[in-house]
Amino acid sequence: QLQLVESGGGLVQPGGSLRLSCVDSGFTFNRYGIGWFRQAPGKEREWVACITRSGTPSNLADSVKGRFTISRDNAKNTVYLQMNSLKPEDTGTYSCAGTYFGCSDVARDYYYWGQGTQVTVSS
Repeated sequence: QLQLVESGGGLVQPGGSLRLSCVDSGFTFNRYGIGWFRQAPGKEREWVACITRSGTPSNLADSVKGRFTISRDNAKNTVYLQMNSLKPEDTGTYSCAGTYFGCSDVARDYYYWGQGTQVTVSS
């Protein structure tokens, strides 16, 4: 079982950067693939990125390729989402989630979810 907590969100200007962290307080973190999803007000939840339990492979949504990277440090029970060149359309609540299915872009494949962290990109 995972207990995921996100951090690192905030207000940033367009073109800026943020690094989100997803931390698990348990002992089985390295058994799960981890995904990041985001949801903007009035919009459906959108998959952003995922990474397998070993860290390879990983995958990113087309809308963030070239700007975001995902990585993990199993010794620290942490997955990171580095977000560069942020755009106003990146605004939303970012949540991490755990899956048995390696690296999936489908929300229903994820069993454990964090509460989310808010990212606002605005001048």
